[in-house]
Amino acid sequence: MHWIDWTIVVVYLVWIVWTGLRLSRQTEKLEGYFLASRSLPWWAVGLSVMATQLSAITLVGTTGQGYVAGLSFVQFYFGLPLAMIILSLTVVPFFHRAKVYTAYEYLERRFDSKTRMITALLFLVSRGMATGAIIAAPAVILSVIFGWNVVFTILAFGVPTIFYTMKGGVQAVTWADVKQMYVIVGGLIAAVVALIMGLPDDVSLGAALHTAGAVGKMQALDFSFDTTNQYTFWSGLIGGLFLMLSYFGCDQSQVQRYLTAKSVDQARRSLLMSAYWKIPLQVLVLMTGVLMFTFFLFTQGPMLFKTSHLAQVQASDRAGEYAALEQEYGVAFQTRRAAAMAMVEAQTDQTPVDVAASARTAFVQSDEAIRDVRARAKSLVIDTTTDKAYNDTNYVFPTFVTKYMPIGFVGLIIAAIFAAAMSSVAAELNSLATASVIDVYRRYLHPVDEDAHYVMVSKYATVFWGLFACGIATFAADMGSLIEVVNKFGSYFYGSILGVFILALGVKRANGHGAFVGLIVGMLAVAFVAYTTNTAYLWQNVVGAVVVTVVGTIVSSVTGGPAKSVSDSDVLTSA
Repeated sequence: MHWIDWTIVVVYLVWIVWTGLRLSRQTEKLEGYFLASRSLPWWAVGLSVMATQLSAITLVGTTGQGYVAGLSFVQFYFGLPLAMIILSLTVVPFFHRAKVYTAYEYLERRFDSKTRMITALLFLVSRGMATGAIIAAPAVILSVIFGWNVVFTILAFGVPTIFYTMKGGVQAVTWADVKQMYVIVGGLIAAVVALIMGLPDDVSLGAALHTAGAVGKMQALDFSFDTTNQYTFWSGLIGGLFLMLSYFGCDQSQVQRYLTAKSVDQARRSLLMSAYWKIPLQVLVLMTGVLMFTFFLFTQGPMLFKTSHLAQVQASDRAGEYAALEQEYGVAFQTRRAAAMAMVEAQTDQTPVDVAASARTAFVQSDEAIRDVRARAKSLVIDTTTDKAYNDTNYVFPTFVTKYMPIGFVGLIIAAIFAAAMSSVAAELNSLATASVIDVYRRYLHPVDEDAHYVMVSKYATVFWGLFACGIATFAADMGSLIEVVNKFGSYFYGSILGVFILALGVKRANGHGAFVGLIVGMLAVAFVAYTTNTAYLWQNVVGAVVVTVVGTIVSSVTGGPAKSVSDSDVLTSA
């Protein structure tokens, strides 16, 4: 990178860390360290909630997803607005009145200690794995920029973030989130501007998007009810609703956010901010990916965006075959570029219908040829290198930023990616430390001590989970689109955890035996569906929640109803 870009990155990172630490107050007290003494304004909490999701994964994985599959991924979020409304009316006021540190504390009050323990442990494992995927995103960026080994870059980024999180607390994390939210959106807009300016002078934005639409990149809605299709209107609305209810209602990384708000009303406003703005932001991110596709229609990019394999391939006995594929790719690119220009020129009222249709067909065929060359190149890489899970989806956006964006813009986007990743990882590690200390250490190992002791233990927990996440990150970078990886991790656990809270808050006769057995059976049901069927991962959330609720209700009835006295204030509805 140019020294101007380096300056932007360094100045921004120093500023974000300094500001976060300067604004941290009362972190020597447990409530101050974990919940900011319940003093934060709704808009800061709302931006923090959104920023935790708009992490480096969003900039790396979702833009790559948009490049590969177009706008269809936006359907993933269709259940979010409804989930936010439901949670604002139910869970938010309930947890605020309960004055808990974690969502899982309430499960012991309602059920028993074993239900609290297993649910907290499931959160810790699932969120720890997801944090690994978040750390992998900036590691991908660094590996592209500097040609470093991904494992080294994971440690180079992860270790400083761990120490930053130890020093801060949730208040420092929140205010850092507020600032990085503005920088991320600014970086995305800068990327969109650069992509539009990078189109040929005789190709308008509308014509370019119309061309992308010919190969399905602009198709945002799929109303087919096919449970094997990852992203449809119904999987997003139903499966996404269950996922979002669990993520925002039962996951400590999000519950902890609105517990920091000054009041129930302000906590509700913070969630509704996501209901209004999350989908438009995701469209912006995905559209950036689509615009990258249009950009590389007219500007030749690499055959494969992840280039760490090149040395091994060139040293193998199939080096000539790879070189031949690169030559074939160059010819195929020129063919597709000519077909794209012909399709652009055919987009006039004067063009005969058959001519326009012929131009469209030629472009679609040329795009299929490009994808075929890339597929064969990927297979060759897998056959001749140690990278047996080769996938370059997460490398598309970093390649564009570092090789095709102007000086200054590169620094802005790299700063946005780093800041997003640091804030998101810090937020996740803080929630993992909170659950570790409150739900495990203080509950079972060391129940009585000063706040200073528990704050110190939480810092050790931060180190442990940070290193755990770094370990996960070493293989998450090559598991495909990182935005899919993190949600696949979550979908394996979230539905079953949601089922436990449905029993706790919605089924008056549910008891600890029912919740515990239901959770175990629910996890087994999700595992069965995940490993024996082709069901899309979003539906796993529905399976887990339904199985836990049904089995938990039956077992509770058989074992005699609630083991503890349940008042009307303990449940939202009765069943």
